[in-house]
Amino acid sequence: MKTCGLDVHKDSVFCAIYNGKSFSVVKEFETLTNRIREMGTYLQSEGVSKVAIESTGIYWIPVWDILLEMGFELTLVNPLLIKQTAGRKSDVKDAQWIAELLFKGMIRPSIVPSPTINELRTYTRKYSKLQGQKTRSLTKMNNILVKCSIRLDCCISNLSNKSFMNIVGALIDGESDPSKLAKLVHGNTINKLSGKLRQSLTGVMKEHHRRNLQWEKEEYDLYQKQTEDCLLKMEQICEEHFSEEVSILRTIPGVSRISAIAIFAETGGDMSVFENSGKLSGWAGLRPRNDETSKKVKNTAITKGNKYLRAILVQVAWAAVRTKGSFFMKTFNRLAMRMHRNKALIVVARKILVITWHILTEKTPYNPSILPVYDPNSIVKKLRYHEKVMLELEKLLPKKKQK
Repeated sequence: MKTCGLDVHKDSVFCAIYNGKSFSVVKEFETLTNRIREMGTYLQSEGVSKVAIESTGIYWIPVWDILLEMGFELTLVNPLLIKQTAGRKSDVKDAQWIAELLFKGMIRPSIVPSPTINELRTYTRKYSKLQGQKTRSLTKMNNILVKCSIRLDCCISNLSNKSFMNIVGALIDGESDPSKLAKLVHGNTINKLSGKLRQSLTGVMKEHHRRNLQWEKEEYDLYQKQTEDCLLKMEQICEEHFSEEVSILRTIPGVSRISAIAIFAETGGDMSVFENSGKLSGWAGLRPRNDETSKKVKNTAITKGNKYLRAILVQVAWAAVRTKGSFFMKTFNRLAMRMHRNKALIVVARKILVITWHILTEKTPYNPSILPVYDPNSIVKKLRYHEKVMLELEKLLPKKKQK
């Protein structure tokens, strides 16, 4: 059996073949499509069936797709897990090292999603970025109004509502009468009766302000259109392939339709690649790091992981802890008494991910009755904890001198 190791760079790929005893001559190929196919033909002529590729940025993706199409058994490896010894590193030696590790079965493969999941993940990540771009665009439009002494943000709670967009559209069209602008605001009865709304809409808008506001509005409309396109594509893929999985994920408190699709896309849906829920938590970066020296814990911060999945879970956790009567709300309130609220929120996010692993593994909806119930009698333990803390604080206080 022969194995191949590929060290991928932006403009070149170093290809090394190992047969268990010796290496072949390491060849260098360009990253153009024809040259990658030529490399695949060369590997087939040498009788190579297993290929390991080092994940380097995004440059490994076209190499992976082309070789997968040609029928090779591919393995993607994290560069951090196959580091060479310092002073013995070069592109040629890296390719040989990857081939040798693959031959000896010492490579831990990285997760590569299926084409359908990869497509869905593209749309969900684009949707997430569009939300941030829309928020920045709304902030820029409001800043332009502030420069014109129009303080609409003092009278409305949300810049993305219909009233704000109506006012912006009217100002772009040249309307400047505060009374007419006030009629475009829905509700807001108190500010209308007191006259505060009319005063907030009284300002001085110059031509360059109006032009700049128009550009920002066009940019916001473009983001809005792209958001709707992303949602449409996400819904189509889920309805066709993952309707059941998304439905059972929505049974978790705080998980909406969009967040369920995003969680499914980031995890890949296939829980068989994770041995247990703890492995999934570590992969997402929601598990405390193992940093201990001489029986002293140096650091308990969460590890690095899938930043997209972690961001979604934190947002879901905020919604879950605000769901009245839910297990997550009780857990958050209990933990927030003895730790920072942000740390307690991370704990809730990790619990949601653990439940997600079980739901997708067993294909069963969320069942709050099987979750552990907090025993009110454990208040005794809480009192003991606070008494211990008080004793430690008393030891730090200076002792009074006896007369």
